[in-house]
Amino acid sequence: MMLDPATDIHDVSVAIRDAVTPVFLLTGIGSILGVLVNRLSRSIDRARAIGAMNDEQFSRCADELDIIVSRTRWMRWSVGLFIFAGLCVAISIASVFISVELRANLTHFVLITFIAAMLSLTIGLLCFLREIILASKEKISCDRRPAS
Repeated sequence: MMLDPATDIHDVSVAIRDAVTPVFLLTGIGSILGVLVNRLSRSIDRARAIGAMNDEQFSRCADELDIIVSRTRWMRWSVGLFIFAGLCVAISIASVFISVELRANLTHFVLITFIAAMLSLTIGLLCFLREIILASKEKISCDRRPAS
């Protein structure tokens, strides 16, 4: 089967144009993931420091540790949802190119994966907001130095 090269090039250029915007979305997701992972690692480090304290210091930090545990739970959800959103966006981009190559109509599949990405991003942002609210309510009531 002989394909018209001019039409093929046009179809590919349209697919590339259509895929550029979601690529910028992937960049934004990656940036937010960087922030989330940094916050998560700092919370884990603080929880470990509290865990290394002697009994007297630990008892003063128990409330802070409870908040940190809650914060890390919200951050893990947020990270997972952002990763899922990134995967959905990547799959939708790949689907655009696959539909051009195979000349298949994957419109509904691309639409569903993109909607799933947007829902996941929305819920992930809400989880991140909850973590920020918890962090702003956190009271520093114990010594920040780990036990010697």
